[in-house]
Amino acid sequence: MLNIGIDGRLIAYRMGGIARYTIRLARALARVDRENVYWLLQHRRAGRKITFDAPNFHTATMFTPTHHPLEQFLLWLELKRFPLDVLHSPDFIPPLYNIRARRVITVHDLAFMRYPHLLTRAAARYYGQIDRAVRKADHIIAVSNSTKEDLLNLLGVPESKITVIYEAADEIFRPLPRQQVAQEIRRRYDLPLDYILFVGTIEPRKNLNTLLLAYHGLRSQYDLDPPLVLAGEHGWLADEVYSLVDELDLTDRCYFLGRVSTEELLYLYNGARVYAHPALYEGFGLPPLEAMACGTPAIVSNVSSLPEVVDNAALLVDPTDVEAWTTALQRLLTDDNLWNELREKGIRRAGQFSWDETARQTVAVYRRVVQG
Repeated sequence: MLNIGIDGRLIAYRMGGIARYTIRLARALARVDRENVYWLLQHRRAGRKITFDAPNFHTATMFTPTHHPLEQFLLWLELKRFPLDVLHSPDFIPPLYNIRARRVITVHDLAFMRYPHLLTRAAARYYGQIDRAVRKADHIIAVSNSTKEDLLNLLGVPESKITVIYEAADEIFRPLPRQQVAQEIRRRYDLPLDYILFVGTIEPRKNLNTLLLAYHGLRSQYDLDPPLVLAGEHGWLADEVYSLVDELDLTDRCYFLGRVSTEELLYLYNGARVYAHPALYEGFGLPPLEAMACGTPAIVSNVSSLPEVVDNAALLVDPTDVEAWTTALQRLLTDDNLWNELREKGIRRAGQFSWDETARQTVAVYRRVVQG
């Protein structure tokens, strides 16, 4: 039996991709592993504490904030009260001071190395710890082969130190009856169905300028203007996105919803005609998979992990080719045969990923790292 800690402090900071990964992994571990003892370490400022029914799963309150100048020292002090065999850091920075536990980290992507000009000064300072982090870690979980290749090529991590374990769409994401979806979307957002949807943090790496320019082209070239719905928190350097909306005179057709719950996402995915994900880089790219699980065809960038994740079940487009994005949007908005084909392929592809399987493979890493 192992005592395993999972650093969930980021959940209180931002409910983005890493926070959702942490919650879903923890819940899956609580379902599949009743042998080891787990502690989900949550920050005291978390608005709603994550709890579990499993008797071997516990939660603990932490006081050390994330992304703080003294984080490493304070975290080292706090961890002394836990008799952990393994500490899993889903936000990739493990304690850099010596601790008793073996350190497992998840590296979701190395976008900050490929696109350093897209970072704020504070973000660059935080992510600049990556070299030391991968050296200190006893083992690294990469969420895709694309991320593994970056770890090998950009940081020189030994291949034996890396295990690729895919994420998955949460099981809540599934096709829903159209009438039910229409009622919910109208009630919650006063929107009609068949809009174009993007889900993710509003930040430069998501490349929303390309989507906005393509949407502008869709209106001017094809006289098509379904609402463009963007769900996600305001991230760093996001002001240029809002400025471009004004410049292109799209204010009355673009709907920025901010942070949304998982239940809201279920309805948003189901209500969309097209899911568009023009990111310059993704370590895994969970939103396209979630949209596909709901039966919504996706258009994604043909870079990094995205082709690996969607396979042949989505349209792949160069993230810098605005005209190609306009054409892809027009095809899925008007070609019902293509739409139905990708809907069926997407549902099948999303079904090939499972959080329970992710959890089982993660437990195997915990055991292996302790055994040495």
